[in-house]
Amino acid sequence: MAFSFQNIMTNDIAIDLGTANTLVYVKGRGIVINEPSIVAVRKLDQEIVAYGTEAKEMQGRTPGEITTVRPLKDGVIADFELAEAMIRHFIKRVSMSHLRRPRVAVCIPSGITEVEKRAVRDSCEHAGAREVHLIDEPMAAAIGVGLPIEQPVGSMVVDIGGGTTEIAVISLSGIVTSISIRIGGDEMNEAIVQHFKRNYNLLVGENTAEYIKCTLGSAAPYSEKASMSVRGRDLVAGIPKTVEITQGEVQEALAEAVNAVVDATKLCLERTPPELSSDILDRGIVLSGGGSLLKGLDERLRRETSLPIIVAEDPLTCVVRGTGKVLEDIARYHKLLSKVKRY
Repeated sequence: MAFSFQNIMTNDIAIDLGTANTLVYVKGRGIVINEPSIVAVRKLDQEIVAYGTEAKEMQGRTPGEITTVRPLKDGVIADFELAEAMIRHFIKRVSMSHLRRPRVAVCIPSGITEVEKRAVRDSCEHAGAREVHLIDEPMAAAIGVGLPIEQPVGSMVVDIGGGTTEIAVISLSGIVTSISIRIGGDEMNEAIVQHFKRNYNLLVGENTAEYIKCTLGSAAPYSEKASMSVRGRDLVAGIPKTVEITQGEVQEALAEAVNAVVDATKLCLERTPPELSSDILDRGIVLSGGGSLLKGLDERLRRETSLPIIVAEDPLTCVVRGTGKVLEDIARYHKLLSKVKRY
């Protein structure tokens, strides 16, 4: 493959550093990585033996000397060293040139603190970035969806990720009002795990819970007569056991998390200025993020708010696509980038 001087100069990367998945967008190439935010670590020497998809396949199946770890929790870095190693691994995989350190744009939850912002910036710098730009997730999602964020009209986005739900009303390239709650896909998975413990004395793994959520998960008033067999370990007898679970049971297990998202959305609407509220009445609310794929969630929000609800096209990649657009035109979007104080 020919290697031109232009290739050396084009080394800019956008990262959606999510609790559940990390997506990487390279300028001029599009989305090149979409893998789980998981690493497998050898306990003896803390050496990382697998990243991303390979580590996800090991989850719940590792021998005693290896453990799987998610470096991010609730949308922020929980393990600095492992997060840095994971970012370095992904940057190294996509970097077109080792002669020039990449410029990196990273999306972050709108509700995190300055300390948490610095943790993200420092992790990226230590992983090899020469320059780090931070952008709020709901803003990135709005850009990725193609909403007119620079115009004097109100646009509302609900981005439901693995660790957080970001809700924001945007106008004139700024967030007018926003709410960030640390509830997302992970809490839904945990709710399913707890449901099996309480009702069946059955312990199921996180991957199994996620599969159940994707297959049977729904929000009221969605109704479907579906069921599936679930295998796990009997907490009383300690032996493998199979139970049958219905769509209605899963809906009941997810009710608390769904209610939290609905209540946060309504609270954000209550805080929205009346002029922008009229815009949202016409334009509706856009759902993005993996959580927006939950069956019936759009209908539930439509009933609760009496507003049009639009699920974004390819909602899993909205944030990274928006972050990529910012990276493609830093001069245009420079006002959106967060300033992180240095001490």
